[in-house]
Amino acid sequence: MLAPGERERLLHEWAVTPGIAPWEGTIHERVAAHAATTPDAKAVTCADESLTYRELDEAANRLAHHLISLGAGPGHLVALSVERGTQMATGLLGILKSGAAYLPLDPAYPADRLAYMLEDSQATILVTHRGLNSTLPTTDIQVVDLDAEHETITGLPSTPPRTGVTATDLAYVIYTSGSTGRPKGVAIEHHTVLHLMANSQTLYGFGPHDVWTVFHSYAFDFSVWELWGSLMTGGRAVIVPHDTTRNPDTMWNLLRDERVTVLDQTPSIFRELVERAAQSSAPPLPDLRWVIFGGEALEPKHVKTWFERYDSPHTRLVNMYGITETTVHVTYQDITADHLTHHTRLPAGRPLPGYQVYLLDEHGNPAPTGIPGEIHVAGGGLARGYLNRPTLTTERFPPNPHGERMYRSGDIARWRPDGTLEHLGRADDQVKIRGHRIELGEIETALLTHPHINECVVTTHESTDGHRRLIAYTVTDTNPSITELRTHLTHTLPDHMVPALFIPLDHLPLTPSGK
Repeated sequence: MLAPGERERLLHEWAVTPGIAPWEGTIHERVAAHAATTPDAKAVTCADESLTYRELDEAANRLAHHLISLGAGPGHLVALSVERGTQMATGLLGILKSGAAYLPLDPAYPADRLAYMLEDSQATILVTHRGLNSTLPTTDIQVVDLDAEHETITGLPSTPPRTGVTATDLAYVIYTSGSTGRPKGVAIEHHTVLHLMANSQTLYGFGPHDVWTVFHSYAFDFSVWELWGSLMTGGRAVIVPHDTTRNPDTMWNLLRDERVTVLDQTPSIFRELVERAAQSSAPPLPDLRWVIFGGEALEPKHVKTWFERYDSPHTRLVNMYGITETTVHVTYQDITADHLTHHTRLPAGRPLPGYQVYLLDEHGNPAPTGIPGEIHVAGGGLARGYLNRPTLTTERFPPNPHGERMYRSGDIARWRPDGTLEHLGRADDQVKIRGHRIELGEIETALLTHPHINECVVTTHESTDGHRRLIAYTVTDTNPSITELRTHLTHTLPDHMVPALFIPLDHLPLTPSGK
């Protein structure tokens, strides 16, 4: 039951933001264009390593020729497992230039999880370097060792190969947590990344003057925005060393020393960074133009210290809601100090240009203003679907009554009276901790493979300092130690999915109906 005119407002005025067409071509062609016009400009740096656009482009071309000789091309997946550094950028760009799509395998992930991704994706080639081969199954896949084959690769042509790859070919596959106990691969095409950046460019004016941080794992979709956002607009990408990402003091110094202008952070990491800087009386960041939030819900506590100590008219904070299946970002909202005084939750904003966001009830009807509904996303950023899972793809990407198709996010939100979105949480048992999407059912499934665990429930708890933690309640026939349980989980789950606490119970509490 909608008020007069409200249906029009919900389905058109608020839900739809007109956009522009994606940039033409492919991701790597955009990067190559900058290599042609500004060849000597710095493209990628990491600690003491540095590559100009010409050096990056030529190194990627050589790697692409090598990959093509091994059978890479459009329709193929090439896995990449390397440590953080300029070689990471070269590897990703080289795979794209071969016409193939890249499958990022973060070496920090457990070997069993990496093995599953390789098997499930059916990748044909693995690009890695010395020291990482032993952690990955390499019996049924062609391996390119960047160290051992360095001379061979550097002897290949530095000119771009011809592959016939188009904007509708796959660019990458990133695996996200799965409710069935196994992660699922999200397949993204070139044009969706080009659509995201073309429409974001109209808002933020990114360009060669910008210095971006690549803070997140390249197996986390935020890295797509960080790395390709920088390189496709002619900026410089600063790949943050792994140790620096864990040290707020060092990270703050890096932002000052590198004169970073675009910082991308999950809210909880940003809070740690700023609160530590305030405690140590660190100087401000005069070059910082944009702080882009994503990965989890932004709350006042995350930005309170910033506005108290480091607020500046030349630095804008932007809250962006997004999903891997919709190519990183969907909505945007400038956050000011006023939001902290007027709202208990910070708004997720309005759809980015070129996107549509509908809040629908369980019957597919638009939810009225102020009433929770499930977020459905349409527009140019939608993924092709889930890799090798047609049934799940059909379920999560249903037809769109107002267009071609849309994505059912599983996220719950409501429209504020001012036409901005307020994110309320998940409709299922998926949670976000430090920006990582986590299916609690996947952790429970992994726990139940332990021979002495009969039943378990995994949930979250927010401590007084505002940090969310995973807690596992277990019913066992013995009393395995916490160390044993953690070790068991680390064989199949990454660190961010291992519970912080394990609480043994004699039995799980049940409702009167036995649930």
